[in-house]
Amino acid sequence: MSIWYNHVRARIRLQALVDNFNLIRTRAANPAPVIKSDAYGHGLREAAEVLFAAGARTMAAGTVGEAAVLKDTVPEAEVISLLGPIDAADYGCVCERDIIAFVGNTEQLLLLEEAGKRAGTTVRVALKFDTGMARLGFGAEEASGVADTLDGLEYVRAGLVCSHLATADDPGQVEYVREQGERFVRIMHTLHARGLDVRASLANSGAIFGHPALHHDLQRPGIALYGGNPFHGTAWEEQGQGLRQAMDVSTRLVQVRTIPAGQSVSYGRTFKASAEMRIGVVAVGYADNYSRGLSSKAQMLVNGKRVPVLGRVCMQLTAVDLSSAPETMIGDEVFLLGGEGPCAISADELAAWWGTITYEVFCLLGQNPREYIV
Repeated sequence: MSIWYNHVRARIRLQALVDNFNLIRTRAANPAPVIKSDAYGHGLREAAEVLFAAGARTMAAGTVGEAAVLKDTVPEAEVISLLGPIDAADYGCVCERDIIAFVGNTEQLLLLEEAGKRAGTTVRVALKFDTGMARLGFGAEEASGVADTLDGLEYVRAGLVCSHLATADDPGQVEYVREQGERFVRIMHTLHARGLDVRASLANSGAIFGHPALHHDLQRPGIALYGGNPFHGTAWEEQGQGLRQAMDVSTRLVQVRTIPAGQSVSYGRTFKASAEMRIGVVAVGYADNYSRGLSSKAQMLVNGKRVPVLGRVCMQLTAVDLSSAPETMIGDEVFLLGGEGPCAISADELAAWWGTITYEVFCLLGQNPREYIV
């Protein structure tokens, strides 16, 4: 949470996280929940506690600092830092807190060797290989050289080998998923042939639900944990059914008024009433991470009814059309995301209006003050 000055509230249903984790376990043998970026806006500490209670014994955070907070929260858990060490302080923290750090270049291995020697402790690492994302990681052709480097290190021990799939959630790019999977297997064969006793982790949410052959030893569910179907809107949508959205976001109606025909609404006069109409002003705007890009596109939910956004989203206020909700009054709760009943607003819908993905919806709206429902 980073926004403190508003009336918006993100309501997190912790049981939904547990239910989603249990559903994932029916598909994957050893899922390690990814709760990076403050658990995708759901709250790292709160998510970690309920998931550990539900049986998760390995979890992944983003930065080393976030992994340290995770380790404080669930000391008995095996904690992975997906971004690995970046600055000098990270190297010491990895050693002191027994964090398994993703490592994707030789310099990191050598610096961790020095840090481990200073601390007098063995440093556990996960070797990150790039199999097709062109992001972080050793190149696939470096596998033998990585093994050579590890042979010369006394304080660094590799226990996990990882990569990340670029298109596991896209049924139209199955061939690229297959290519990445084959590269990963070749890397594992090389490392195993060199005598490295390492587990393999490749599967994200899309692969967990759509590519069981790529599950390997450890799976890393992210968006599915929070209720996002990785195959929403695709021919494989049914494979991700049963996941429950864990976040609702709501605010309050602060003004109700009737405007005459021809009256414009909000900045730029991008909306003009064609007839007399009843409108509401909602206490939310782009300062609350409700994007200006939602102007005249999104819908909100009040008293179980959808109401369209009118005109431009302002810094802390947004206008809506109350024609379909005549009983609405000042002070009524208005949902930007979620809500009760068949008209509840899904993260997928909001993401589509926003022109983004559910990940961003959760991460940004989750920065508002949060309330938890067990």
